[in-house]
Parts: sequence; C-alpha cells; structure tokens
Amino acid sequence: MPKAKKRRLTLALFVAYVPLALAYLAFSGQLAASDWRTASREPAGLAPDPATTPEAVVQVYSARAVSWRGWFGVHTWIAIKPSNATEFTVHEVMGWRLKRSGTALVARNRAADGYWYGNRPELLSDIRGPGVDAIIQRIEAAVEEYPYPDRYHVWPGPNSNTFTAFVLRKVPELRVDLPPTAIGKDYLGIMPVALTPSGTGGQVSVLGIAGVAAGWEEGVELNLLGLTFGLDPRSLSIKLPLLGRIGPSESEPVILD
Repeated sequence: MPKAKKRRLTLALFVAYVPLALAYLAFSGQLAASDWRTASREPAGLAPDPATTPEAVVQVYSARAVSWRGWFGVHTWIAIKPSNATEFTVHEVMGWRLKRSGTALVARNRAADGYWYGNRPELLSDIRGPGVDAIIQRIEAAVEEYPYPDRYHVWPGPNSNTFTAFVLRKVPELRVDLPPTAIGKDYLGIMPVALTPSGTGGQVSVLGIAGVAAGWEEGVELNLLGLTFGLDPRSLSIKLPLLGRIGPSESEPVILD
C-alpha cells in the first residue's frame, strides 16, 4: 500500500475512533454529571480505615478530571499513612491553587480514595507493611524536590500527572504504570531522557508532546501530542487515548516484609 494511502487510512481510523470513544465515555458512568460544587467527595471504599489500620500504607490513585478535561484525561494523586497515623495525607497538584497560594502543590488530610468531584477513583498501587515508613520518607523528600510547584499547564504539562510521575520515578518501589490518559506524565522538562514512571524502563520525550517509552510495567508506549498509544504484553492490555487501558491491571495490596 502506498505511503500516502496509509496515512489517509490512519487519519480516517483516528477520526472515526474519537467520536466512538467519546460516546462510550458518555454512557460508561466514568464521568459524573453533577455540578463540581456539589459533586461527591465521599470515600469509594478502596482504602483501609486509617483509624483501625496501624501499619503504614501508600496508595496511588487516578480519577477522571473535572469538567471537559475528564473526557480526555485523569487526575492522579498519592496518599500516605505512616505507622499508627490516624488519617491519610494526600499529595497532589491542583492548578487553581497556584493563583491563590503561589504553589500548585497541595498536601492535606482527606480520604485517600475520595471521589474526585463525583468521579470514582481507580486504585493504581497499594503497598503496606513495616518497610513502608521508609518509603513514605522518600516520597515526602521527592515532593519537596518537585521542580514545577509554581507552574501548571493542562497540556502538555507540567500538571498533576507530571507531579505524580516525578515522585514515582524517585520511588520506583511503587512500580506504578500510570494510565495512558494521565496526560502530562511524560513531561520531562528540558531533559529528554528519563526512567519511566514505574522505574522499570526508559523513555525519551520532547516536552511531553512526542516520545516513546518501554518498561516492564508500562510495556511499549508511543506519545503523540500528549496522547498515548501502547501495548502491554505482560498483562495482555492495549492503551488508547480517551479510553485508557483496555485489559487487566494489578491493584492488589503488596505487603512488604
């Protein structure tokens, strides 16, 4: 097949894919119809009760973003609870906080698994046990090292997913494969080469706009204009823009000895 015809076919398939993916999201229940002012922030039942869980816990979550952004991507965050703590501390980046406080970084006590303005969260990682306190200390150190607290751009980054990916690269024990809909996870600033967020591979990215990644957790990913296409042979999953991962993913608690 001639190259020009292949390009036209590829473009036609993508143009047909977008409305089908949006239609699926509209009826999938992933996006809340509630106004953000009154949308649920209640726990989703994915986190342990910190009042009755003495062991240290780290969890990583994603949920569809608020308003129109949710059609294209997710918001991610990291929740930590040291041993014997009675509540979770959630670390995340929120763009609207930048104008109010001069930093987009937010650390607050809230439900680790709270709905994100009506959108149900997905648990990406859950580790517990006696070795987790040391990991929590490294997470907190990585939060302090985040290089873009005074910058926020929905696309291509830095944004909430850039922050989560930065921390994950610093703490590869979490081994998190961020969703393909985590737009901004591949934003590396002026450094074009880095570990993948899971720490199990490497990636090359030009300002989060174009790049490739390969890792044990991620499989193989291609990033075009912030949109991720990928294949994860280990879990027999494919990764697509808008829809995200199609196939199984692991989110069972990992108990550290």
